[in-house]
Amino acid sequence: MMGRMKSQWAIRRLPLLFFLYLLAFPSIALTLQKQQKSISGPIKTVVVLVMENRSFDHMLGWLKRLNPDIDGLTGTESNPLSVSDPNSPKIPITDTAEFVDPDPGHSFQAIREQIFGSNDTSANPPPMDGFAQQAESMQSGMSKTVMSAFRPEVLPAYTALAMEFAVFDKWHASVPSSTQPNRLYVHSGTSHGLMSNVESELLAGMPQETIFDLIDEAGLSFGIYYQNIPATLYYRNLRQLKYAFKFHDYYLSFQSHAKQGILPNYVVVEQRYFDVKILPANDDHPSHDVAQGQKLVKEVYETLRASPQWNETLLIITYDEHGGFYDHVPTPVTDVPNPDGLIGPEPYFFGFDRLGVRVPTLLISPWIEKGTVVHQPNGPTPSSQYEHSSIPATVKKIFELNSDFLTKRDAWAGTFESILQTRSSPRTDCPEELPSPPWSLRHAPQNENAKLTEFQEELVQLAAQLNGDHALKAYPTLGKTMTVKEANDYVQSSVSCFLQASTKALKAGVLSESDIVEMRPSLKNRKAGPLGPSSCG
Repeated sequence: MMGRMKSQWAIRRLPLLFFLYLLAFPSIALTLQKQQKSISGPIKTVVVLVMENRSFDHMLGWLKRLNPDIDGLTGTESNPLSVSDPNSPKIPITDTAEFVDPDPGHSFQAIREQIFGSNDTSANPPPMDGFAQQAESMQSGMSKTVMSAFRPEVLPAYTALAMEFAVFDKWHASVPSSTQPNRLYVHSGTSHGLMSNVESELLAGMPQETIFDLIDEAGLSFGIYYQNIPATLYYRNLRQLKYAFKFHDYYLSFQSHAKQGILPNYVVVEQRYFDVKILPANDDHPSHDVAQGQKLVKEVYETLRASPQWNETLLIITYDEHGGFYDHVPTPVTDVPNPDGLIGPEPYFFGFDRLGVRVPTLLISPWIEKGTVVHQPNGPTPSSQYEHSSIPATVKKIFELNSDFLTKRDAWAGTFESILQTRSSPRTDCPEELPSPPWSLRHAPQNENAKLTEFQEELVQLAAQLNGDHALKAYPTLGKTMTVKEANDYVQSSVSCFLQASTKALKAGVLSESDIVEMRPSLKNRKAGPLGPSSCG
């Protein structure tokens, strides 16, 4: 037992005192005992896994070869290198996708060009003809990268899940923009006016109410199982002391809780966002190996499948946004409600009134008929679509939450509870294991000395907000000089310190449950200088 604890401590670098505290107070620390509210339907646990930056056609388009009912690729799709030139060469879709480096464009401006072919957004439906043009403007040859898609055998976990359970072929990102605005919609039905990754607002904490709050208020439970840093801490409410025990180390807790049958009602699994040699990134964000993402999906599914909670479980796998990769299905651009009346900043003043590009989404449960393909939703309005706000909207129904909708967007979004209502009993033929990816797509080992992506820099700054380093003069450029390895160590240590301080404050009763610990940098206790990992005193 002690040997295993030391090994896990070495991997995660969490303070030993924190572990001892958790062991001493398991009923509190693990939030294992669910509250008294009962759920009448068959689904008692919903697990959400949001991957990074890939379009439907790029990941699942060629599944049409296996199931013609899927609105996927036929092989006739193409994009011109110049939309305005009728004689422009065209880049055809291929099935040769592999390791992607560098990262294609997926800013608001880049996506507008990809969808409409220009800055004119009046076309309805959008032509979806600017992907190759926009990619080629970034780097010669990138047009072929964004017009490539994976063969089903290269993504065996997804292929098996799509054939065995349900695949959505009309699920769109909530915003035609980058990662964080879309991730915010997953649990709150709004980005609170963010149409890009605005560091100042993200780091202060997004103020909107979330599905986590509604679940907690209803007397149900939730848990976030993170691998290096939980991006859900961008929601300010989740930084409150009362939620400190909702965050669990994935390696130490996910399989253990599932095996014991004590997973909470609403589970979020967060990936590894930093590509280091011992534990490579598994979020699918370019330039990370999608084979690692397949291993994560396989592990999560098999863990749930072996759990005594399996017959009461729903697993949702989706992607935050399309990452600049081609998709042929026109993006919905009419009758999409603004969630909360907020408008994006100048010069675009975006009204949050059209969706993003289609993304891969899978639904897994023994209550789902084998080989289900989900197209358009049936309401609640004639213009409703499946998008990330469909998750809190459906969870509200499955868990019978009496609260109001979070925003106008989740009130409008299509829900999918009906897919779980076609059977009188759960299936008994669900596979116990998924196939492994056949090979790594890497051409070279992980570069731990690489510079950080914009997304990774934002995670480092979030970590600095948690541990108090935001007070340092170096804060505005924090992350820009870090390597991937340094950043990975830094964010893990920062999250550990923040959660340790929060649990101590909660136990001591010096703050109210709704307060947030404001840490200060402790330079004398830094093991690797002011920007290195913290020892937490």
